[in-house]
Order: sequence, then C-alpha cells, then structure tokens
Amino acid sequence: MGAVRKVENTAEQARGRAKQAAGKVTGDDRLRVEGKADEMKGDLRQAGEKVKEAFKK
Repeated sequence: MGAVRKVENTAEQARGRAKQAAGKVTGDDRLRVEGKADEMKGDLRQAGEKVKEAFKK
C-alpha cells in the first residue's frame, strides 16, 4: 500500500509543477498558486509516508 501512495504523491507533485509552469507561461497567477498548493500537498503526504515507514522498522 505504501508504494502505491508514494507513486500517487509523486504524481501530485508533478501535476503541481506542471500547473506552476503553465501558470508562468500564460501569466495566470491563480494557476501558478494552485500548482504550488498541489506540489506542497504531495510533499506533505510523501513526508507522512516516510514517517510511517520509519515507525514500521
């Protein structure tokens, strides 16, 4: 289950980076901010998974 969530979190981070890039290219600040938020959610979830793994060992 942990591996699947890691992939999902990485995908969310990538979507966030893509939204940020699209926002920069188009000058859409809202899209850029949404992308940053998505990337940060993925980062936080990924950190949570790492903490879970540390306690399993």
